Amino acid sequence: MTAGSDAVTELLPMVFADPGEALARARALLDADASPLDASVAHQVIGIWQRDFGDLRLALHHLRRARAYAARADSADREADVLATLGVALVHAGRTREGLAAFERGAARGGGHTRARVLYRRAYVWWVLGHHREALEDVRRAVPVLRQADDVIWTARALTLRATVHLALGSVERAEADFTAAEALWDTTGQEHDKADAVESRGLAAFRSGDVPAALRLLDEAEERYARLGTPTFMLNIRRCEVLMAAGLAPEALAEADAATGRLEGIGGQSTRKAELLLAAARAARSAGDPHTAIARAALAVRLFAGQRRSWWEAHARLVLIEARYAAGRGSGRLVADAAAVAGTLASFGAPAAPEASLLAGRIALDLGWTADAERHLAVAARSRRSGPPLARVTGWAAQALRAQLAGSARGVLQASRRGLDVLDDHRMTLGASELRARATEQGAELAALAQRASLVSGGPRRLLVWSERWRATVLSTPPTRPPADPELLSGMTAFREIASRAEAARMEGRPVVALEREQRRLEREIRSRTLHMRGEAPGGEDRFDVRRLLEELGDEALMVELAVLDGRVQVLLCGRGRVRRVEAGLLAHAESEAEHVQAGLRRLAHPGAEARLPVVEAAGRRLEELLLGPAVAQLGGGPVVIVPPGRLHRVPWALLPSLRERALSVSPSAGSWLRARQTAPPPDGRHVLVRGPGLATGGAEVPELAGRYGCATVLEEGEARVPRVLEELDGAALAHIAAHGTFRADSPLFSSLRMADGPIVVHDFERLDRSPYRIILSCCDTARLASVGADELLGLVTALLPLGTAGVVACSAPVNDAAVVPLMLALHKGLDDGLSLAEALRDARATLPGDALHQATGWAFSAFGAA
Repeated sequence: MTAGSDAVTELLPMVFADPGEALARARALLDADASPLDASVAHQVIGIWQRDFGDLRLALHHLRRARAYAARADSADREADVLATLGVALVHAGRTREGLAAFERGAARGGGHTRARVLYRRAYVWWVLGHHREALEDVRRAVPVLRQADDVIWTARALTLRATVHLALGSVERAEADFTAAEALWDTTGQEHDKADAVESRGLAAFRSGDVPAALRLLDEAEERYARLGTPTFMLNIRRCEVLMAAGLAPEALAEADAATGRLEGIGGQSTRKAELLLAAARAARSAGDPHTAIARAALAVRLFAGQRRSWWEAHARLVLIEARYAAGRGSGRLVADAAAVAGTLASFGAPAAPEASLLAGRIALDLGWTADAERHLAVAARSRRSGPPLARVTGWAAQALRAQLAGSARGVLQASRRGLDVLDDHRMTLGASELRARATEQGAELAALAQRASLVSGGPRRLLVWSERWRATVLSTPPTRPPADPELLSGMTAFREIASRAEAARMEGRPVVALEREQRRLEREIRSRTLHMRGEAPGGEDRFDVRRLLEELGDEALMVELAVLDGRVQVLLCGRGRVRRVEAGLLAHAESEAEHVQAGLRRLAHPGAEARLPVVEAAGRRLEELLLGPAVAQLGGGPVVIVPPGRLHRVPWALLPSLRERALSVSPSAGSWLRARQTAPPPDGRHVLVRGPGLATGGAEVPELAGRYGCATVLEEGEARVPRVLEELDGAALAHIAAHGTFRADSPLFSSLRMADGPIVVHDFERLDRSPYRIILSCCDTARLASVGADELLGLVTALLPLGTAGVVACSAPVNDAAVVPLMLALHKGLDDGLSLAEALRDARATLPGDALHQATGWAFSAFGAA
């Protein structure tokens, strides 16, 4: 290679087109005893590679040598270009003063086109430092010169940077215009790394505009592009953490941020990126309810940002630190002052997070009884309620609701809460995945609680019922978006089933399963990732809950018992006989603890020889009744009862409670979902489907007898009980009975499964049905176990079925004895043959069981859900 040859000049743009090849050629050039000019280019290429993808100390070493060779070559433009690259590396190393000085020298040495490139890189550094106005000014001066020189690559970079700065200032429309213009330019180049960066930036823009599924899809696409190039993705990790937190996936965001920090430290990477990753981890830990981890990460981020002279970033880290300290119970006057100061700093930067800081200052002041200070800070925060991204508007409405509470206006609290939850409703409906919809409700938990308290003061039990329903089980209010007919998703599901089946067989044979489990987890991540990309339908169209309609449907005999929780105490709402009444019961925390004891007792009773535990479990049932129903027991009457518990009480075996044992008892996630189930008409053909999975202790002994009883029922067993065939037959059936091992996945509830001949059938599979069976009976362990997420949402098999056309489910929330299940199931079906509802048939079936502990526990473990 000779000085000034095309091959040498191509090396610099190649760093972001094919990084690995550029690095190899630069090293080869140095091995060939290059001229000073060529050696300067080669060392600069190695420096850029190490700066962005490797060890920052090595980067500084090579960039200083690049500058020395440029001086020896007596090329002012070459020296200016290297100084700009060195300035970026110094700032990323936390040596901000030296970095800015290098830019001053570079801008003075370079002329025309080269100086424009220096200005672009200084604009990038201003963005890193959080000096957005300075960044926009340097880009404004660089772009016309780059365009005039027909420098497509650097013009596209400058437009991408300007768009990113606009996003940081909350100007989404300007950002999208620049991203579009930059993308058109990138399409004319071979700059694959820059193209991946453009896709990543579009993901950030989608997120800022409120489109979480599109953001996740674009960030995943960018990650695939980076992976093909073999380059790290630290900025992408930071951005994905932000999107995951907005989607309610804070624990995943924390894990991603911590893992990326570990990788960055392992390669001696950029100090600036480390600080940003620590900030992302602090935010995630705070959202995940881990204030102590948040404090540790945020405090370190504050120190790093301060040392790097990055005031914009430091203010954001201080905000998270104050939030975490407040969450850890450290509210004080000093904290109010700190939050107010951070709010002022963020506002001076034009940062969209400023209202969050004002809201925080107002909350802490409220706790301290400083009403005048609270009102001042909340008024500032409330200004954001009219415009901006959905979560920023929710912040504003939360501030407005707190202001109304402070003023003693229950009406104002209800109005602000309604408006804020309406904003969240619209945002939630843009999410196609039921998991994201469920987790997004956490953002509205405070508004719902404020409204519940205000409604109890101003409107009594009926209004409290309305607000209890307003933010309960919202995922069940509309059917989930159907997964797309994505060939890769379908093949992934098939591969997942095969691997899971092989892993299960290996476990039974005592063979190693580590590699199979690793591949299963990889496929789960891929399936889940594609599912989260789904976009929801347009907002609107769901019915508002109507108390009058509920009371009409219940009539004079049935009673609905909805349990609301206010300030940690259970409020029992008795709905029926034309009115709504309220009584107060025990503490939710005590009830949760008692429910865990009951579950442990039922697990013991599922095995022979544990009869001595029966009185203990029954005593726990009596204590649970006192905590959950209290004085309401005397008002239950003698008719059917529908229990609507909060999500945190979903594992209570309600039939164990003495006052409910001999009743037609059903459970529903919300009053609204019970009403929808009541209005669901059975399919006209009355088709019955019986499914028997492998590995049951009894072999699913009830299925052959039921097949004889129903005559024309479709029976799927042994090799015929394969997932595609089972789904085909379940679609639109009037009654389905599935005897198959159930597995509940607390870590990933939508991968909870039923074991079929070819592997597990999971919740994601059921969401593909056009219409799930009208009635479905799941006769094995753990099929009714659910994960409580969001504000008051439940994820699992039962809740996946209810919005898809299922009006009633019988399922089990605890381990049960397979042999004891058989007579219960046969008696249950006999009741259905006699025209009873699932709740009535299950009540009568329990009464037919032997009185021993094993059978009694089996009967208590099953519940009827819905209204069929």
